[in-house]
Amino acid sequence: MCNLLTSVELQDQNQCFEGTGGRSEENRQAGFRPAFMDVDTRRVYESRYADGRPAPFHLLDGLPDELVVARSDNGRIAAVKSSVIAGFVRAARFYSREEAARCMAALAA
Repeated sequence: MCNLLTSVELQDQNQCFEGTGGRSEENRQAGFRPAFMDVDTRRVYESRYADGRPAPFHLLDGLPDELVVARSDNGRIAAVKSSVIAGFVRAARFYSREEAARCMAALAA
């Protein structure tokens, strides 16, 4: 299963974007909310806990079944389709992590 989005991949992305504004804890104050987009369908899904409550960080557990390709033994989402990317929603627009980082840099300037 190549290029699937997993919790480990989300952790790796957080390390890569540390200090850039491309992480939830660095851009929340500017109105960014963690979200995912399926680039095949262009549908955006705000990050949620499994029970539907909004999550303050990227969490796979609240994504719909049609995106899920693997679950752990306890039923938690282990991986989603490779067409799903992590990003943010701000003012009804989806931003990739890179776009959010650029926006935060511009706001800081």
